[in-house]
Amino acid sequence: MNILYINRNKSDYIQDFTYTGLCKLLGDKSLYESPWNSKFHFNLKPYPKNIGLRKSQFFSSLLKNPKSIDLVIVASCHPDVISHYEKIFDSMPKDTPRIFLDGGDWPEIAGDLDRLGGKEIFNRLQKKRAFDLIFKREYLLEDQHPENVHEYPMCFNLDLVPELDHDKKYDVSFWAVESDPLRSKAFQMLSGKFDCDDNGTHGSQIMSKYKRKGSFYLQELARCNIVLNIRGAGWDTLRFWEVFALNTFMISTKPGIRIPNNFVDKEHVIYCDDDISNLVDLCEYYLAKPEERQKIASQGYEHLKKYHTDIKRAEFLLEKVEKHGLLE
Repeated sequence: MNILYINRNKSDYIQDFTYTGLCKLLGDKSLYESPWNSKFHFNLKPYPKNIGLRKSQFFSSLLKNPKSIDLVIVASCHPDVISHYEKIFDSMPKDTPRIFLDGGDWPEIAGDLDRLGGKEIFNRLQKKRAFDLIFKREYLLEDQHPENVHEYPMCFNLDLVPELDHDKKYDVSFWAVESDPLRSKAFQMLSGKFDCDDNGTHGSQIMSKYKRKGSFYLQELARCNIVLNIRGAGWDTLRFWEVFALNTFMISTKPGIRIPNNFVDKEHVIYCDDDISNLVDLCEYYLAKPEERQKIASQGYEHLKKYHTDIKRAEFLLEKVEKHGLLE
């Protein structure tokens, strides 16, 4: 199978996880990037901006020139990607199946293009030749999209997990920016409690000034007895998937999006009340239950390995392509 992968040369979690998953399933030679993406081939940025790294051969990736394309994937909901798609739109046969990965924070289809620009281009191209399938990250539980729209939350590439030290150093952590009022409320509730003040769990954080960066951030998460996860600009946070991949215990708000084979409360994760009113009580309870914490963390890790790796997400995509009869 030859896939034309229309992408942006910046970090995009859905785009990057799907790229590595498809490469692992089909082989690196099956994906043809447009435009060529240096971040897929060179480790130019620290985690999490290197999620799409495959380290395939530099020259072979430049010289790829498929005689035919079986599938077109527009891999990101950003203006530069939709603009590039428009430039090459007419060069592609109309009967070649086309997929759109909507990994944006807004729940509307291509909603991030309303926010960032490019929605006019998207609408114009949809009228000329609509996407056969749309995979939607922020597919809200209460929404009902057309049958060709499928839920498509984040996942994790286990190759990114560094060597970990699970000797616990911190009690309760929530290292996050205040991208939602609920997060601000959490910081207020946690102020002066547990070891939050000392470990950096507080408001007014700026992502670019995080003390814990790259793989060190993942190593530090793994040393927490309890990691908290609360929704940000969208429901689907990278932290939600990171903590499972690190075999670490988490208390989280329950995601308000569709997740196939979702994580189960008290089996893989602990979900707090939607208004987080019981957050402190849950932290106090589970800090006193180390064996229960580890059991839940281990079960969450195994569940992620079974259903939510980059490979599994790519398999889900290809299964839907086959189900809709898009490939001969």
